[in-house]
Amino acid sequence: MLGKTTENPYQLSLFGNSLLQLLNPNHGLVKLSSVVPWERMEKHLSGLYPSMGAPSHPIRKMVGLLLLQHLFRWSDRSIVEAWKENPYYQRFTGEASLQWEQPCAASDLTHFRKRLGEAGLDYILKITLEVHQEDIKKAKEVIVDTTVQEKNITYPTDAKLYKKVIDTAQRIAKKTGIKLRQSYQQIVKKLMYTQRYIGHPQLGKQGKKAVKKLKTIAGRQVRNLSRELTKIGKQAVYGSIIAIMEQIVSQEKESKDKVYSLHEPKVSCIAKGKKGKRYEFGSKVSIASLPGSQVIVGITNYTGNPHDSQTISPTLDQVEKLTGKRFKRVLVDRGYRGSKKLLQEEVILPGSKGMEKGCYTHRRHQERCRRRSAIEGLISHLKNYHKLGRNFLKGVLGDTLNCLLVAIGHNLHLLWPKFASDFSFLLHSLFFPLDLLPLFSNRPFSNK
Repeated sequence: MLGKTTENPYQLSLFGNSLLQLLNPNHGLVKLSSVVPWERMEKHLSGLYPSMGAPSHPIRKMVGLLLLQHLFRWSDRSIVEAWKENPYYQRFTGEASLQWEQPCAASDLTHFRKRLGEAGLDYILKITLEVHQEDIKKAKEVIVDTTVQEKNITYPTDAKLYKKVIDTAQRIAKKTGIKLRQSYQQIVKKLMYTQRYIGHPQLGKQGKKAVKKLKTIAGRQVRNLSRELTKIGKQAVYGSIIAIMEQIVSQEKESKDKVYSLHEPKVSCIAKGKKGKRYEFGSKVSIASLPGSQVIVGITNYTGNPHDSQTISPTLDQVEKLTGKRFKRVLVDRGYRGSKKLLQEEVILPGSKGMEKGCYTHRRHQERCRRRSAIEGLISHLKNYHKLGRNFLKGVLGDTLNCLLVAIGHNLHLLWPKFASDFSFLLHSLFFPLDLLPLFSNRPFSNK
């Protein structure tokens, strides 16, 4: 059941101090809270709640906490702690007076994200684009590029995966009261030490034998556990995790649809050709932004590793759905070769196009190609400052929700210099976009 909304933040309190009397009205968060159409958002999202049950937290408070998370890179646990210490956070989420307790439990944010789903966050992203309507009307072209949203998993190696399979089999056996034939605890410990020398010139052969032995032990444990679960009638309960462990044990170097993590089996290995990081493990994200203003008008998550030319059409469809506009030109890199035949728009690819039509056409083509490179800095900004670099949300749904929240946080953050109260604050927000004010906290950002 939808709970009651908080009291009117503009109503002065008779017996207490109102936040309106205590806070700076020219602060960025105070001005930003007046721009977001909270009433329309609450009315639209109220249909997500049933008419029965215990009352929930107010929609404005929960949405505001999610926005603050991706504006200032907080985790679920740290945002609820920072909220009760920061009165500007409380004002942004609709509180009228100073609160001393946490707004909600950290797990409530997880449940609220699932309740919103992809449709709810699409609506919030559309609202943030209404604030940038002037930039959208002026723009005639859009920049599209892809990046990898890395999942919160360790770097996968065969030895790590086999060790994880063995430990998981032991844990399931202990939970269900099954006694396996052998635990291999001391043997596995010695093998994990030995496999570290797999790249050593003299001890490499011993390391390879240790990995092979770990694979053998993992297969034995999985088969033994599967037989015992069938005897006690619990094969259906643990059937999905058993299937994943069997796939890990049976997969080879050239296998397709490999599993790289036991708790995140849908993670893909994507090679982007980077010198410092050859492989990235996560999901591919397609980003569409406007040149000049850097407003994100579309962001889409993809499972697997599709070619860039296959991602551009769904991304442009989402851009049209959110903005109601079909742009004339699309600026892309050479990874999108072959997409010209799939689209009605003019696709601008780097190259020598225009030389045969004259110097002016060639110069305009080069300017557009240089303009396209601006999205590379935008992607770096999203990864470092808006939680796109490491995704802590679970599953494929978590990948989709995280990238949408990243776009929402970035579009709201673009408004911050416009709301600066003086010139020094404007310079500070431009050169240090996240460390905005020392009053946020002594530890302004969490590790996540």
